[in-house]
Amino acid sequence: MADDHVEESKTTVESVMDKTTEKFQRHDSSSSSDSDNEKSSPSSLKSKISRMFGREKPVHQVLGGGKPADVFLWRNKKVSGGVLAVATVIWVLFELIEYHLLTLVCHSLIVSLAILFLWSNASFFINKSPPHIPEVKLQEDALLQFASALRNEINRALAILREIALGRELKKLLAVIAGLWVLSVVGSWCNFLTLFYISFVLLHTVPVLYEKYDDRVDSFAEKVVAELEKQYAVFHAKVLSKVPRGPPKNKKA
Repeated sequence: MADDHVEESKTTVESVMDKTTEKFQRHDSSSSSDSDNEKSSPSSLKSKISRMFGREKPVHQVLGGGKPADVFLWRNKKVSGGVLAVATVIWVLFELIEYHLLTLVCHSLIVSLAILFLWSNASFFINKSPPHIPEVKLQEDALLQFASALRNEINRALAILREIALGRELKKLLAVIAGLWVLSVVGSWCNFLTLFYISFVLLHTVPVLYEKYDDRVDSFAEKVVAELEKQYAVFHAKVLSKVPRGPPKNKKA
């Protein structure tokens, strides 16, 4: 009987020890999972931020990648600065000095051809090598890619305009009207060349700043979009819902 009592006590002690070890293991696993969740919380919060225009790719890929995106995002500061400087010089010549395009092209060709012609002929008398003039050719692939991209954008714009004209996209109609109204106001302030130069400068400043502060901009844009959707819902309930509409068309199977 004593032996049975000792064995029972041993089994109870072992069961208690097993339960305590299981509790400690559960506590450790829960604490480790909590720590993992805490470590992954910044990334999860960052992924919860909705990107502007439904963007899921990096800004470099959104801009098309390649050399144009490198120029807009200032990957090579000398090239980007040179392009912006050339655009500024052209704007100053045409807008401030009021130079004409045809006159500028003709004068530039006259000066360039005269200098190169004199240099090539004078090199034989002064025993120096003539200027190296590379052979410039337009690549067919580059032109076809540009034409294809332009065609796709034009087709997409025409499709959007068609949907609006058929009365299917009220939000897009309001957005297009607002955009055209803003363009008309800006066009009354400046001419087409100045507007093109402002757009060119914005392309060289806005993308690089957005790439640097995209989290802040996206979170702010998300709040703005939510507020606009709220105001649109109020406008739809008070005004648009009261506008009479025709009977819905039966869709063909």
